[in-house]
Amino acid sequence: MIEILQWSTLATCGLIAAARVPSAIRGENRSLFYIFALMTAAILLSIEAPYVAVDTALGGINLANLLLRFIIFAAIYFVGIRVTRGFGADHAYRLITGKTGMTVLLVISLVLIGVFFLMDTAGSSAGLSAVAGKDPWHAALVEYYGAAGRAYPSYVSLVLLPAMVRAVGSRLPVLVRLAAGLLAVGGVAIALTLLFPVVPPELGAIEFIVNYTAVLCFVVGLALIWAARVRNKRAAGARRTSTEK
Repeated sequence: MIEILQWSTLATCGLIAAARVPSAIRGENRSLFYIFALMTAAILLSIEAPYVAVDTALGGINLANLLLRFIIFAAIYFVGIRVTRGFGADHAYRLITGKTGMTVLLVISLVLIGVFFLMDTAGSSAGLSAVAGKDPWHAALVEYYGAAGRAYPSYVSLVLLPAMVRAVGSRLPVLVRLAAGLLAVGGVAIALTLLFPVVPPELGAIEFIVNYTAVLCFVVGLALIWAARVRNKRAAGARRTSTEK
């Protein structure tokens, strides 16, 4: 089931990214293409076979995992910019792109890199499972590393959440409100990842479900915003044509 969820999520992100290529080439809403492309790359690196192939090419010391973390950081950063601008959430925009947001990103990034290089990461292992299995010290470091990797996406998601909740209860078009609802659910799911350290090992599958629920909610939510914009543009074009007649 987990593999089906991984590959279906990858296919969804990849198809949406591909659909955005013509618009990106024309210079229209390139940020959406970057988001979908980054999410596609992140999901690809979350799957064992592609991860091992990429990491082997990088030297086999799990640099692919560090790369994955920063791809996720970039994706969630662009999501934050796109959503705050789209919904007019100026305060949230400043919390992500301003001094506070940049400080949070810098501190978390330094902690992430520092913990990574404290570990003996030799031997490609998706999710650093082999690294965690070396000894209790490495198991603890992997937990800290994972917590640092989840911290920044959680920060951005919690910053976006109030604006999404307000949008759901607003008089915006149905598609936009539905998109806001999905983004809110995705944000809550990402915030829940902070609780992963207390999840019992036998319930580890829940972590995959929460992670991929978050990704799917963000991807579909952003796709709905795009669809709503296309729909409004077509409606405006039809009204102009009708007026000209």
